Amino acid sequence: MQVDIANVKQRILVLGAGELGLSLLRGLAARRMSQDVSISVLLRHESLNGRESRKGGKIEEIRALGIAIELADLVGATVAELAAVMARYDTVISCVGFAAGRGTQRKLTEAALVAGVKRYFPWQFGVDYDLIGRGSPQDLFDEQLDVRDMLRSQHQTEWVIVSTGMFTSFLFEPSFGVVDLQAGRVNALGSLDTAVTVTTPEDIGNLTAAIVLQAPRIANQVIYTAGDTLTYAELADVVERVTGRSIERREWSVQQLQAELTAKPDDTLCKYRAVFAMGRGVAWDVAKAYNTQHGMDVIGAEQWARENLGRG
Repeated sequence: MQVDIANVKQRILVLGAGELGLSLLRGLAARRMSQDVSISVLLRHESLNGRESRKGGKIEEIRALGIAIELADLVGATVAELAAVMARYDTVISCVGFAAGRGTQRKLTEAALVAGVKRYFPWQFGVDYDLIGRGSPQDLFDEQLDVRDMLRSQHQTEWVIVSTGMFTSFLFEPSFGVVDLQAGRVNALGSLDTAVTVTTPEDIGNLTAAIVLQAPRIANQVIYTAGDTLTYAELADVVERVTGRSIERREWSVQQLQAELTAKPDDTLCKYRAVFAMGRGVAWDVAKAYNTQHGMDVIGAEQWARENLGRG
């Protein structure tokens, strides 16, 4: 569904300025000249004064981009307190992920609905939770389905969900165990033919900014991005080309990964490995991605690997 953007003032609030939030702020700031929009970001008090923000120059960059800063404790604040902040904005985009704790996604969604914001982008920058369904190995995903139910069951606030697949860097993260450069091995989740879709946070931020500001306005839709979709066999080929090394290929079956999760039921990485091994809702055709349909350049898995792994 697309609706007319005419005569709708764009006051945008981004929740959080982590890796994805900062990328989104950059993307929005680069595009705002084409439309009359104001951009603000909601941060914790600790973020404004914390060592991490000062070290990376994050706050200075946000201010240099002409972005206003709101302060609130996303975890400690009540729904009513968050709603009072959100009510001043037309579009609210949550870049607050799972690290904020259980229940946060429902809480932020409830606050957006109580505030009556015109349009809400929940933190759904990941897999296709509808296809995965409830009761998956990663129990946090059920809350993402709660959020979708909350948004779909009302008609006051428009919503947009951006499905991005796995963050590209996570696919190569040593602790995740798929790409084991030290052992010269790729461990395929499920099978070598199982596929995964990945997008970099930088591309997600840029593409989401384009989706937010597109006219006519996108509303009540799930939009897909894809920096790349590849099988684990293709991933092994990528690692071989980039490193110049012979890469062993192993398969970690669904049964094996489920057994590991049973042995370590609270292990977050075991949960992710098991759900991605099932191969449902974690990969889609690049041709249907927003970036493909709009001719926008993105970073593929091999380009990311060349820029970040190097040879040797």
